[in-house]
Amino acid sequence: MAYNDLLTEVSEKGVGTITLNRPEQLNTFNSSMAAALYQALTDLDADEKVRVLVIKGAGKAFCAGIDVNELEGQTTMSYRAWIEKMERPLVTISKLQKPVIAQVHGVAAANGMGLVAACDLAIAAANARMGLTAINVGLNCVGPVIPVSRSVGRKKAMELLLYGELVPAEEALRLGLLNRTVPADQLDAETQKWAGALAQKSPIAVQIAKTAFYSAEDMPYQKQFDYMNEAFARLCSTDDAKEGVKAFFEKRKPVWTLK
Repeated sequence: MAYNDLLTEVSEKGVGTITLNRPEQLNTFNSSMAAALYQALTDLDADEKVRVLVIKGAGKAFCAGIDVNELEGQTTMSYRAWIEKMERPLVTISKLQKPVIAQVHGVAAANGMGLVAACDLAIAAANARMGLTAINVGLNCVGPVIPVSRSVGRKKAMELLLYGELVPAEEALRLGLLNRTVPADQLDAETQKWAGALAQKSPIAVQIAKTAFYSAEDMPYQKQFDYMNEAFARLCSTDDAKEGVKAFFEKRKPVWTLK
């Protein structure tokens, strides 16, 4: 399927890759690309051939934020609807069944940094930089800071929000915004290798793990255990769980059935 300002492909290993494709605009979000990204995420999540999703950017940057050319001349109500459209992909990622990996190069700024933080996992080129930069043009990143704050904590999130500085990949890794960094010339290969390894896991186990993780995140401590134990019990009754244990004892690779 074709999408506005996006490229998509699915590998033989079950990795669905979405490429933000506005390189001349540094892959900034406009209304068209935001809507397309939401649609591509939901379509690939529903595709039985896809087990893991990757989001990356074409050209020099991962994503430099939101296209400010769309800002002028709107009402307060239309601004509200517009910004919700920009952030819909960020909100959607945690609701997908399949894990989403951000592949970051160049700059991930403002909504781009929010997109990285909203993804379940993130890998970046060692020379990449990230920041909530909107404050530098008289705006702010109060939407993107929500997933960022869940990774870095309140004090650091507030600093990123108010100062708008770009942080290098090494610091982003230390802060918990990234899972790993690799040399820039190895980013594509390492991302596909990492995603491919995840695609080999039991799809139902991965789906239940992701859904349970986000569902329990804001529950009281004891209720988190209750919820997770229920999720684990549901998983144990699946064909994949039984196959995984059987394959372990038989010293062979499991054959997953998605049941």
